[in-house]
Amino acid sequence: MNLFITWDVTPEIFEGWKTPNYYGLLFVSGLMLGYFVVKRMYKREGIHEKYLDQLVLYTVIATIVGARLGHVFFYGPYWDVVDANGVVLQDGYFSNPLSILKVWEGGLASHGGAIAILLALWIYSKYVVKLPMMWILDRIVVGIAIAGCFIRLGNLMNSEIVGIPTDASWGFSFPHFWNDEIKAYDATPRHAAQLYEAIAYIISFGILMFLYWKKKFYEKRGVVFGAFLILVFGARFMIEFIKLGQTDRDDVLAINTGQILSIPLVLAGVYILWQGLKKERAETNVDHLQMVEEKK
Repeated sequence: MNLFITWDVTPEIFEGWKTPNYYGLLFVSGLMLGYFVVKRMYKREGIHEKYLDQLVLYTVIATIVGARLGHVFFYGPYWDVVDANGVVLQDGYFSNPLSILKVWEGGLASHGGAIAILLALWIYSKYVVKLPMMWILDRIVVGIAIAGCFIRLGNLMNSEIVGIPTDASWGFSFPHFWNDEIKAYDATPRHAAQLYEAIAYIISFGILMFLYWKKKFYEKRGVVFGAFLILVFGARFMIEFIKLGQTDRDDVLAINTGQILSIPLVLAGVYILWQGLKKERAETNVDHLQMVEEKK
């Protein structure tokens, strides 16, 4: 007799109400935890809190917009999914553009978020704090790692981003998982891929905190950021092997969309980490930020 865990959890906090829901609550909680982590770093290095508030604004907007658009363009569906009778089973983003705004219903792609965050941080570093972008990346990715953990827990509450079927005793049965392939709810025991990712991200967070606070690798620019790319997207690449494909093309590719998008980020992480380790330890001079505040 096979044993498994039945995950009979609905996304709504209050029955009959789509919002507020657990996904939104966990998403916001993750961002708040990330904020306090980075706040401690800024405080330790004597940077005025207003620069952190501006960083949060840039990052939150980039995370939400980038991750949502990443899901829309990388995974779809672009057009309505209908059955043989013409009944709409799932709204397509291009058929119903307003559905793109429904972030609270889930559907965020970490790769899209990563691209948007990099663009936002470039603007922030160049025009706001006027510090090297890598200095900012070495700090903010620690907060992003813990936020990513909570977002994946939100996916678990939504019974989405599930894994492939398994006979393992730690498999999860998702009664509320809608299987597009069979056009029905599918309670087949599966790998809880979203939970695996959440665990991987919390471990990554612990390692990054250790590198920053204990090993003081913030003094070697790029080490913490490079480690983040390797840990987070390396874990994503491995977990994708037991994750259900999120697009039709994933059924025919040797590796799926998530893995294809992860490979360049892992390789970039290896290069950035290697370059950072070769550098001499040197703290970035942030005196100009204090000078600006003293003049006010």
